[in-house]
Amino acid sequence: MTAQKEFAKEFDIVVHGATGFTGRLVIEYLLTRTDTGLRWAMGGRSLEKLAAVRDEVGAPADTPLVVTDSADAASLAALMARTRLVLTTVGPYQLYGNELVKACAESGVDYVDLCGEPAWMRHMIDAHEAAAKASGARIVFSCGFDSIPFDLGMLVLQTEMTKRFGAPAPRVRGRVRKMKGTFSGGTAASLKATMAAAATQPGVLDLLRNPFSLTPGFEGPRQPSGNKPMLEEALGMWVAPFVMAAINTRNVHRSNFLLGHAWGTDLVYDEMLITGTGDKGQAIAEAVAADKSLGGEGGPKPGEGPSRAEREAGFYDVMFIGSGNGDHTLTVGVKGDRDPGYGSTSKMIAESAMCLLLDAKETKGGIWTPASAMGHALVARLQAHAGLQFTVETA
Repeated sequence: MTAQKEFAKEFDIVVHGATGFTGRLVIEYLLTRTDTGLRWAMGGRSLEKLAAVRDEVGAPADTPLVVTDSADAASLAALMARTRLVLTTVGPYQLYGNELVKACAESGVDYVDLCGEPAWMRHMIDAHEAAAKASGARIVFSCGFDSIPFDLGMLVLQTEMTKRFGAPAPRVRGRVRKMKGTFSGGTAASLKATMAAAATQPGVLDLLRNPFSLTPGFEGPRQPSGNKPMLEEALGMWVAPFVMAAINTRNVHRSNFLLGHAWGTDLVYDEMLITGTGDKGQAIAEAVAADKSLGGEGGPKPGEGPSRAEREAGFYDVMFIGSGNGDHTLTVGVKGDRDPGYGSTSKMIAESAMCLLLDAKETKGGIWTPASAMGHALVARLQAHAGLQFTVETA
């Protein structure tokens, strides 16, 4: 892309949903990244609310404000004409994202979101991937805690596995070792919307159950369900179902698919939460498996979230254990320095937008995952700026 074409539009990034809880955090983060030279604007349905949030977060008085209403065709058309990329935090995406994805795909405008809704993502792939390829739009779903640490953790593991042993690992276990923080209200709302869709729309439940729902035309080997507590002999610890596994595993398989099965057509991958050893570990695992609060009425609401102190006290620590190819094994750790649902997620999506515009210029139009669109360039950005660490731990 030429410099002339890059600057033909008024903005590089418009943050759609800037008045929401996560949107505000994205704006606060962008204010710290004055080194990029990117031109960005705050987007939302109300200029008055946008102005109020601009002042509350301490943004300069001349920060551009843009009316972005995904339910208004004229507003969407105007947005497409003004920006190179839309960063949207407005979910559930199956309720509020359809027209925005369509507009970006048809207009050649890049797009990043925080989606954890695999059935909707498959519908968008079926409906709009051809248009995105034709227009040059790079649509990248799941640029937050679901699924960047897992998608890129697999990328780092398999890259190192291939470098050291000449082939990728056919069996990988993603295990959450520690995590402190809350899932976002948007995650809870997305889960509820997905369950409602599964109850009313034919085919949605089949997509949710299929580990390869995001790899049209490809079905790999049988995958572990990960839906019951168990004692994992290799670790000597109890593990429990991990609520994000249903989206993360699908994205990992799609990354492999889009990368030409660089990690093998026989990849088996699951994710679970480590709860500890002995009777205590078993009791916690069983309690986790029985907990349905995220989808319940008492869970977090969209627009709500933890305090700054709570966000900064949060963290996560995930490991990826690759095995196969004889006796070869390798472990990679991924750590984040903020709570997963808000503090870390807001940094990850902002860096994804920057990476797509500044580093991934060779990525062609289509519907992508973070690993397949941005790869190691995003790993480097997240380590340099967003508080993530990717570490090869054992071989």
